[in-house]
Amino acid sequence: MNVVIVESPSKAKTIEKYLGKDFKVLASYGHVRDLISKDGSVRPDEGFAMSWQVDTRAKKHLDEIAKALKTADNLYLATDPDREGEAISWHIQEILSQKGLLKTLIPQRIAFNAITKDKVAEAMAHPRPIDRQLVEAYLARLSLDYLVGFTLSPILWRKLPGSRSAGRVQSVALRLVVDRENEIEAFRSQEYWTIDVDLLTQEKKPFKAHLTHLDGQKLDKFSLPSQKEADGAVKKIEAADFQVLSIEKKRTARHPRPPFTTSTLQQEASRKLGFSPKKTMQLAQKLYEGVRVHGDTTGLITYMRTDSTQVEGSAIAESRKVIESTFGKKYLPEAPRQYKTKAKNAQEAHEAIRPTQLSFNPKDIATFLDSDLLRLYELIWKRMMASQMASAELDQTAIDIASQKKDIILRATGSILVFDGFLTLYRESLDADQTQEDDDKLLPLLVEKEPVEKQNILPEQHFTQPPPRYSEASLVKKMEELGIGRPSTYARTIQVLQDREYVRHEKKVLIPEDRGRIVTAFLLNYFRTYVEYNFTAHLEEQLDEISNGDLYWKDVLTQFWTDFHKAIEEAKDLKIQDVLEHLQSKLDSFLFPIVEEGKDPHVCPRCEKGQLSLKLSKFGAFIGCSEYPTCNYTRPLTSSEEGEDTPSDHMPFERDLGVDPTSGLPIKVKKGPYGFYIQWGEALSKKEKPKRVAVPAGYSPETITPQEAHSLAALPREVGVHPETKEMVTAAIGRFGPYVKIGKIFVSLKKTDDVLTVSLERALELYEAKKAAPPRGRGAKKA
Repeated sequence: MNVVIVESPSKAKTIEKYLGKDFKVLASYGHVRDLISKDGSVRPDEGFAMSWQVDTRAKKHLDEIAKALKTADNLYLATDPDREGEAISWHIQEILSQKGLLKTLIPQRIAFNAITKDKVAEAMAHPRPIDRQLVEAYLARLSLDYLVGFTLSPILWRKLPGSRSAGRVQSVALRLVVDRENEIEAFRSQEYWTIDVDLLTQEKKPFKAHLTHLDGQKLDKFSLPSQKEADGAVKKIEAADFQVLSIEKKRTARHPRPPFTTSTLQQEASRKLGFSPKKTMQLAQKLYEGVRVHGDTTGLITYMRTDSTQVEGSAIAESRKVIESTFGKKYLPEAPRQYKTKAKNAQEAHEAIRPTQLSFNPKDIATFLDSDLLRLYELIWKRMMASQMASAELDQTAIDIASQKKDIILRATGSILVFDGFLTLYRESLDADQTQEDDDKLLPLLVEKEPVEKQNILPEQHFTQPPPRYSEASLVKKMEELGIGRPSTYARTIQVLQDREYVRHEKKVLIPEDRGRIVTAFLLNYFRTYVEYNFTAHLEEQLDEISNGDLYWKDVLTQFWTDFHKAIEEAKDLKIQDVLEHLQSKLDSFLFPIVEEGKDPHVCPRCEKGQLSLKLSKFGAFIGCSEYPTCNYTRPLTSSEEGEDTPSDHMPFERDLGVDPTSGLPIKVKKGPYGFYIQWGEALSKKEKPKRVAVPAGYSPETITPQEAHSLAALPREVGVHPETKEMVTAAIGRFGPYVKIGKIFVSLKKTDDVLTVSLERALELYEAKKAAPPRGRGAKKA
């Protein structure tokens, strides 16, 4: 019996069918062990020794593997063909060795980048030992990420309460988003004007030309900075007669893009399909691991974590056959196209992402895939096919129209798509800061020195635009360009930034949260080296060199840790107040924008005496008054658009409501971990807690009155008597919010209902609606 280990059960089922009855294929269900999630699991003083922990969910699967090995003749480790896959195989081998199960077995590593019968058979014919260099590159990456996370994050928690974590790649990606936001805020729009002229040929054929030269000088973007200059140019154009000065024609080619890498797939799936990087990778994983088509389970695409654009010869040959049979010979270039990866730090270890069988046209297998899988497969198929198709050809024409003195020149441009080539199948989408060229923009026939007639002169005002915020796609593109992270980390990094609430995804763009800006400012001031783009990219290069055997992994870790540990020790002595003052000076224009000319934004708007400054609580950063507790004014780091100052989730809150006339106790509105509440008096001891009532939905902690607080304290209140059962109907606030109670039945109030004023009629209406609603829960019957 031969035992084969893969990561996923779906992959296991597919491969077991290929290999036959003499093979048992088992799944490890991903990683089987990891560093223990506590300080000290990587110990630099002990030669970077590591403490591992087997995942509790993996124990069951490892026991199944151990049981199968008792009667096994051979063990094959067939995890994914990348650094992570090599690491999983190494972990499995280490665990099995520690259990004494490899005394008579020599594990053999096999790798394939496509799950097809031929590829698996080819891999089985060429087994190898585990690649120690790839494993060491993995260990180095894991150690770096652990050392940064477990030493820098506690510094953030102590010096910036409310911060979540820091990460070697995560923090640099966050800086990209924050830096772009800073660029946008610092941007000052600049006015400029352009002038188009509607013209007629002698045969009365219309066309449009653009002003390029005035007074014998070539215009740049800001040569006409205001309407005054534009009006002056218009008058000069009006006074002049024009004729054709020159005609330039040339044929140009537009070449197809290479097949997808992980990065370009994530970008294009985001732009064309609206998929997040995370969703794209989840779908690609399913296409890679296998789908049942025509009765057989087969992988539909090659391995989806790659930064290579290379494609093996047999796949190129197959694509050329499909192109010729589907589109005709003219769509086939004379020679196959070969692509080289241009991404910084790219490794050529794998192929590009492509269909395993180009003959599987998306239309032919549409019935076997759900909608999202089909759309992604179609995108990959079209991109691969287009990459081997003939270039598109365009005829481009540029015509210069000049005044008699040739001191004013207008230019008309046009193009026509002569041959569509690959464009018949696929066009790449563009980011927000790119513009799509028109393929067809015809110009009428003209000859040199032909007079033209002016029709309309069209001056147009423009304003420069700030750089766009990053979308998930454009952030992935930028990270790849800078060499930050690797294909397997892009989606996870962007997701972590959102999970940590450092950025939010809104209207398809990434916007930094206040917490993210504060953390970035802190890291730039006290750990600048480690969030520099070049430093992070250089580390990635060193990890690649470890993979190639050019560097020893512990030397890289020692070099990093020596300086990083020193920076950490220095940061431990920082005083929080000094940190706040430093951050405030760096973020002053962001925290205190000038709202009203001549008015100091640092002056407290409530007491008009104190100075506003950056403060911290266990909930995070906020802006508070220096006159506290006399003045308890607070606001979030950024004021709301309406100009109102509302309590933030990250700041403490306390508001006096006066003295209760009945008990004589002071009443205050406060904020706790579960929301706002009203409190009577103070705690006398741990056992004697003061009376508290939650502030219900619909009431603002800023505006709630003493009378409303008194009414809330009096809950539950009697609403009235049920007309049939004669039971008392009461209203109150419970664990799950405001409700009315009729007998033993509790009915939640809607958001529009007020627990203090809800009427008997409304309570009975809600009661009847609940009785009429279908039952929910375990006892509910299926319709």
